[in-house]
Amino acid sequence: MPSSNYQELVENFRWQVPKVFNIGADVCDRHADGAGRLALVFVDEDEGCHRYTFDDLRRLSNRFANVLVAAGLRRGDRVGVLLPQRPETAIAHIAAFKAGLISVPLFALFGEQALEFRLANSGTKAVVTDAVGLAKIDSIIDRLPSLERIYVVGRNAKAPIAGTRVSMFAASIELASDAFDPVSTAADEPALLIYTSGTTGNPKGALHAHRVLLGHLPGVELAHDFFPQPGDLYWTPADWAWIGGLLDVLLPAWHHGVPVLAHPISKFDPEFALRLMAEHGVRNAFLPPTALKLMRQAKAQQRGMQLRTVASGGESLGEELLAWGQETFGLAINEFYGQTECNMVVSNDACLFPVQPGSMGRAVPGHKVRIVDEAGNGLPCGEVGFVGVARPDPVMFIEYWQDPLATAQKFAGDYLITGDLAQQNRDGYFTFVGRSDDVITSASYRIGPGEVEDCLLKHPAVSMAAVVGVPDPIRTQAIKAWLVLKPEYAPTNDLAGEIQNFVRIHLGAHEYPRQVVFTDELPLTATGKIIRRELRERG
Repeated sequence: MPSSNYQELVENFRWQVPKVFNIGADVCDRHADGAGRLALVFVDEDEGCHRYTFDDLRRLSNRFANVLVAAGLRRGDRVGVLLPQRPETAIAHIAAFKAGLISVPLFALFGEQALEFRLANSGTKAVVTDAVGLAKIDSIIDRLPSLERIYVVGRNAKAPIAGTRVSMFAASIELASDAFDPVSTAADEPALLIYTSGTTGNPKGALHAHRVLLGHLPGVELAHDFFPQPGDLYWTPADWAWIGGLLDVLLPAWHHGVPVLAHPISKFDPEFALRLMAEHGVRNAFLPPTALKLMRQAKAQQRGMQLRTVASGGESLGEELLAWGQETFGLAINEFYGQTECNMVVSNDACLFPVQPGSMGRAVPGHKVRIVDEAGNGLPCGEVGFVGVARPDPVMFIEYWQDPLATAQKFAGDYLITGDLAQQNRDGYFTFVGRSDDVITSASYRIGPGEVEDCLLKHPAVSMAAVVGVPDPIRTQAIKAWLVLKPEYAPTNDLAGEIQNFVRIHLGAHEYPRQVVFTDELPLTATGKIIRRELRERG
């Protein structure tokens, strides 16, 4: 993005998407020239600090690609990656891309139920995980008929039920060849399957093509003030299993040959985050709104940091948080907008145009974004409607995995409908108004109530369940569950805690209800659907 004028950027922008494009070759092999260019700084309390060059990544990903092919995986097969931020996570993704496979990012804190659905629905054939992930898979392996291979990072791993071959990751690649020719994948060929929650029922798998990386680049470059610049080093606390960690940070940085800092965390610590960024000279950070709020709450202060840019997305920041960021970091926080199906299509860049507090920004060059009605017709400036993104667009998903009806319903006319309500002013700024459905935004996670309700109903005490989001000063929304108990159970605080822990174990720590209300009945429509709006109004 050479121009310093936003309008010129928009008018002069042209997509450069080749017919043949492979993410693995692009983010790794292009930079592996024998010069020892730094790619990854891995920091872990137990393992210390280790540095990996692009040459290292090429050698290791080639070896694992050979392992996967030798194990019988073929073009289009799915490979699950159930790991936190660490080198093997990136190596597994790159190897899968190179081999023409489809990688399936999986959140390390997912519980058994969440993992079972995603692995079974995707028909995943191989999984890369650690001892913690293996223990979870062990309990559900008999319900995963497609899963044939498990590669375990680290030590202290035991094999699950016979019939699934378990190998140690390090041992499996030790004798493999360093040479591997990446598959010549088309830019439109599937590469990545990321699951996103909907308003009802099970999560949906958003299938993305190799071109999705190229589609992300303009947004990353805008949000980080003409990224990259000499000396840039990128870090985020966001897990690489989410699109924000993988495609807003890791892969775009490596496309540009920029090193990334990795640190596996289970809970965000504001003081540690500041020390980490200062110690390693982080220049670019993607900090989700909840991380920023926790920093502000802890009265975090700039201590020797060298930040050049800070970007944030997932929730509206607001004037107060933006002002705090300017005072604390000495720079403007650039807010951006997108979703798993179509990400980073709107952004701010304080170097190009003034940031309007409360606004998500303006359309990123290359993306045609409008406010539209339910039929996909454009609405006048100032009117509230759906955020629509015109198709085709390189960043846009291909389809929902094995769900043609949901895929069709995602579009209206020429536009992908995000499901978010917003308005656009005459200067092109978009302002978020709210969700048009019941998706809960909590700590930057978008959580569909359907999956949580389904888990609650599996508890022996629960007869009916409804889940809504309620205001929370740190998380934006907290999950609140309204439960009708079976006659033989009495509503007690102990039972509420037991049910909360049940969801925490089976789904994940980010999806359990922080508030539980026992009620005699739920508000229902004439056809038996839960009226969540009424529950939200109850508070």
